[in-house]
Amino acid sequence: MAVLTRKVKGAEDILPRDSYKWQFVEDIMRKEAECHGYKEIRTPVFEHTVLFNRSVGETTDVVQKEMYTFDTKGGESITLRPEGTAGAARAYLEHALYNDGLPVKVYYMLTCYRYEKAQAGRQREFHQFGMEAYGSADARADAEMICAASSIFERLGLKEKIKLEINSIGCPTCRKKYSDALKTYFGEHKESLCDTCLSRLDRNPMRILDCKSEICKGIAQNAPTVLDYICEDCAAHFEQVKGYLDCAGIEYTVNPTIVRGLDYYTRTVFEFVTDCIGAQGTVCGGGRYDGLIEELGGQPTPSLGFAMGLERLLMVLRANGTELPGEPVCDIYIAALGDAANKKAFTLIQELRSASFRADGDLVGRGLRAQMKYANKIGAKYSVVIGDDDLSANKAMLKNMESGEQTEMPLDGGFLEKFISLYVENEQKRMIAES
Repeated sequence: MAVLTRKVKGAEDILPRDSYKWQFVEDIMRKEAECHGYKEIRTPVFEHTVLFNRSVGETTDVVQKEMYTFDTKGGESITLRPEGTAGAARAYLEHALYNDGLPVKVYYMLTCYRYEKAQAGRQREFHQFGMEAYGSADARADAEMICAASSIFERLGLKEKIKLEINSIGCPTCRKKYSDALKTYFGEHKESLCDTCLSRLDRNPMRILDCKSEICKGIAQNAPTVLDYICEDCAAHFEQVKGYLDCAGIEYTVNPTIVRGLDYYTRTVFEFVTDCIGAQGTVCGGGRYDGLIEELGGQPTPSLGFAMGLERLLMVLRANGTELPGEPVCDIYIAALGDAANKKAFTLIQELRSASFRADGDLVGRGLRAQMKYANKIGAKYSVVIGDDDLSANKAMLKNMESGEQTEMPLDGGFLEKFISLYVENEQKRMIAES
């Protein structure tokens, strides 16, 4: 069959055979966020371009190379969101969420867009889960945020596969001293730096530490480390963060090369990394960004958060061979022959669905044999066949599709109640057998 068009490069279809895996992971994320007192926020998929220029940083690769930006018919510059923090911060200010009491804790499940080379674990359209907290400068907030991310990985059985790395990049005063040191160091290697890093040298030399060029990475290995330039207050804050992580039993490694890729970070930065999916090893990244709200026009507000990519996390689950719960299957399929039988089947199916059972029946006019073949294909746990004789007798046989055991069921009343009783009894037996 000829297809009119195909998906755009860098975007992927999430098919029904895979979507339940996404739902399982998303459910764990939502529950973890809610356990920590976070509530969901949903922001628009596009924002005024200036929001990302101010928050993400004009010298970042995201702003310079990767944003999907366009002009509306009214002449406004609009950008599809490349990340979730800027929109959440804008909503915090615009709707005065600070009046609800601090800290304000939100989480989001978003689709984001970045124009970059599409590869495994890095798509142009991708999905992020994130948590953001506004209004706390306390080191406990940093540790709580890290613990929340760590707990998600533990719930998914990935505790041993994903490692935590942390660092502090200090306050703006610290960063100015560190930036000057980097300018001096990289200035001695100007002739070897790539063109992109040369443009970063005067404006934001910390970005050079993120360069993917092998030559630039080699030069950066001997660059000054930020921990040698942070002030006493920032150093004390970092020690407190580590102390709370120790209290929580969270293992970590201090990695002084972590700076994160966006300009709004201050003090604590962290990444959860893995070596089981190749080069794209960062699964989650975050940290503190105490100057962001002020940069967007608000009052100085300490803030922090993290984001993790769902595509990359699912890659880790696959690489780790993690067994996810099976795809939900049909609880009961009711086959029918004839108009009267179809009406009875339709009525019973609606009753079963009202009781939250996954019930199904024929919608395309199949014969009985084809209906039963379909019931097998969708993995129905039970089936019932209703014909004229069954209607006359006001009873039909319920078949357990796995064991073949059959049970007589009433059609003139009591079908739902009896099915519930049998279903619960058999589920209890299955659970006992599995344990």
